[in-house]
Amino acid sequence: MSDPITIDENKCIGCSLCVRDCPNSYLFLADNKAHTKESGCMECGHCYAICPQNAIRLTNYDCDEIPVVPMTDINSAELLSAMKSRRSIRHFTTQEVEDVKIQNILEAGRYSPTGGNAQNVSYTILGSRQKQAEKICVDLFRTGQKLGSAFVGFLKRVEITDDFFFKGAPLVIVISGKNRVNASIAAAYMEIMAESMGLGVLYSGFFTICAKLSGKLRKLIELPKGERVVTCLVIGYPAVKYQRIVPRKRLRIKKL
Repeated sequence: MSDPITIDENKCIGCSLCVRDCPNSYLFLADNKAHTKESGCMECGHCYAICPQNAIRLTNYDCDEIPVVPMTDINSAELLSAMKSRRSIRHFTTQEVEDVKIQNILEAGRYSPTGGNAQNVSYTILGSRQKQAEKICVDLFRTGQKLGSAFVGFLKRVEITDDFFFKGAPLVIVISGKNRVNASIAAAYMEIMAESMGLGVLYSGFFTICAKLSGKLRKLIELPKGERVVTCLVIGYPAVKYQRIVPRKRLRIKKL
């Protein structure tokens, strides 16, 4: 098995930046050059990103040298205002989401942080199966209305329409994984990217419930073995425009 990273000794200047930044102590300095140990690399890429001489490559990845864009390049006041302004969208136009925007949304998820650099989040675009998936969910909730499920209090108050889950949106992405935190962070990254491109997003928590209850639905979306649906993003161009930021309750914080 090849080493997860390779080091060009002709380029390495022994600055030790990669050694100090390696979270797993996989790298060490000897004879004024960086070297790797026999095991322990989690392929996080910190060494590749920090090397001033571009002397390190990740063996199993395409290493296109793309410069870093610091978050400080984004106006923090505007960013906070934009984050405060977001709303869950439940009314969408019929306009399709362009492929390039879908790819950007997925890239945002792909580059979200995962514990131990596991990169263990899966993404499913429902596409041609979206209507069928929604019908399974609608039928399940309508049955719950008749039988009196744990959600009966809520279900009595609402009409379960044929587009109750996806609201007529053209794009639905299901985020799944073995680790709930990793998948949730990925979804948050994806939502921010979608919003930045003029799209609206709804987290369909009800779909997540249906995926837990229905084996038929899990089979339809071809849920990877051992994974669970963590979030479901309903995405499209919003048919509504909000005028002001909604107030929130007071911040709850402890200083210990």
